[in-house]
Amino acid sequence: MVLLFIVVGLVTAFGLTGHGLSLLGRGALRRTGDGAWFRMLAALLGGAALAVYTWGMIIVALTALSAEDGGAGSSPLIPCRIPAEEERVQHVVDYRIDYIPLRFVCETNGHGDYATDDVPGYINPSVLTLSLAAVASAGAAALDTERRARAAQKPRE
Repeated sequence: MVLLFIVVGLVTAFGLTGHGLSLLGRGALRRTGDGAWFRMLAALLGGAALAVYTWGMIIVALTALSAEDGGAGSSPLIPCRIPAEEERVQHVVDYRIDYIPLRFVCETNGHGDYATDDVPGYINPSVLTLSLAAVASAGAAALDTERRARAAQKPRE
């Protein structure tokens, strides 16, 4: 499942970034007032958000791969060995991946669960900020297009 998210995220991030750069390259931005700036910005910001999220997914996949690595010294799970959680580490039974917010969580029997610090702290805030900015830009483009359509339908006196 994680591998599917990584592949889809990479393809979509490259697609959105390519679309944004194609708007920039076609000179559509020279036309002022037709929402091209907002569409270009929405595509680039959306591509950046997906790229950052996919980077976090790659990190989580590598952490899960480390957790699945069996053999001597693999209990408790290697990614779950956090000195600050020493009491809980001895009771780790499994792990799970939370996708929103993106994190690797160690599950214990009766002692709750805790997230590791494998996912860098900048991933989730960056994804949130870039996503909100992309949605706002797409909304501004839609509003601009709607405004232009209404202005074109208005009878001239």
